[in-house]
Amino acid sequence: MVAWKSCMENLAVKSSGHELATVIDRFLPTLNANRKYPIHTLRNLDALAKCRTPYMGGHIEACQECAQVRTVHNSCRNRHCPKCGSIEKEKWIMKRELDLLPAKYFHVVFTVPDKLNKLFMHHNRQMYNLLFATAWDVMKDFGNDKKWIGGKLGMTAILHTWGQNLQYHPHLHLIVPSGALMPKGKWKHARNRGKYLFKVEMLSSVFRSRFVKALRLLGKEEKLSLPIPDGLFDDNWVVFAKRPFGGPKQVINYLGRYTHRTAISNDRILKVDEQMVTFAWRNYRNNKKQVTSIKGEDFLRLFCQHIVPPKFTRIRHYGFLSSACKKKALALIRASLNAKPPLLEMPEGKTKQELILERMGIKPSTCKCCGGLMVIVQVMPNQFRQTSRAPPGKLNSGNIN
Repeated sequence: MVAWKSCMENLAVKSSGHELATVIDRFLPTLNANRKYPIHTLRNLDALAKCRTPYMGGHIEACQECAQVRTVHNSCRNRHCPKCGSIEKEKWIMKRELDLLPAKYFHVVFTVPDKLNKLFMHHNRQMYNLLFATAWDVMKDFGNDKKWIGGKLGMTAILHTWGQNLQYHPHLHLIVPSGALMPKGKWKHARNRGKYLFKVEMLSSVFRSRFVKALRLLGKEEKLSLPIPDGLFDDNWVVFAKRPFGGPKQVINYLGRYTHRTAISNDRILKVDEQMVTFAWRNYRNNKKQVTSIKGEDFLRLFCQHIVPPKFTRIRHYGFLSSACKKKALALIRASLNAKPPLLEMPEGKTKQELILERMGIKPSTCKCCGGLMVIVQVMPNQFRQTSRAPPGKLNSGNIN
């Protein structure tokens, strides 16, 4: 019988011990005593604090070759958690790879002025929906305009609410194929063979006008409990479009960076002591890294601003990329461009789950010491009753995101 060596190793992300869970454990009681956060915010924070701890359960596995033993705790799978999301991100990217067209893609960003921050924070679901709806309304009409393209546009929109310094900054990142599906089923490139989309100054002006108009309508219908701030037309609203991506590979790299990102990653939290949290961030005005120390309660308060409402859809698809017409529309576009659809290469004998892990460079059943096979020798129960997690299997994604 094999004598197991006493070697405990969690497959979670390595850290120096300074992470968001530490901040939550240390400063949430004081912060919540002063502010009384809603239950869904507290549930999210509780999940993040317990992620990959014994409380979440897990399993113990041992190598059949060298007898090394490691303990793997389950993850919370919460979309706000800096430890989780890798598996879901890779699944999402694989689906988007199948939607790629042989065309250029633009990265467009819609932002709103700081004057609206209080309204956004107080009525976040309504205001986020308004931001999505107005951005698509503007992009759709520009695409339909014969001056620009004259057809049906498609886009993917991703909501972000933070800047690098954790300050509240709601904005949308758009991924837009540079062209449109014409009424007769033909594809038409945007100007200059797809190298130019729309004039951002015009996008900004129309976006501001339509957003304020829709906002005032909400005010008239008494759907807002806070007054609409004055001076919304005093300054230009920031809308910009980056240069088109070089190709499909660049689009996928972009998707990987932006879609499942959380407000802050654990590797940016440098120190947590009894009173302060020190974290690193990049100042995009001078493109330099900075280090800031603030009170722990203030840091956690900033993070809580970026917890989206329950069941809120943060990534949305529009136009010919919407779920209602995507399959038919993409087939028409590819036929027009004489292009074959991308195929997911599935190696023989491998499941989709195994392929995802392989793409991520993860070998959950492989011993890190000798490369031998790890087998589960004990399952630890999950005490976190607020989640509907199933017990981990051999390739349970919760163990390795």
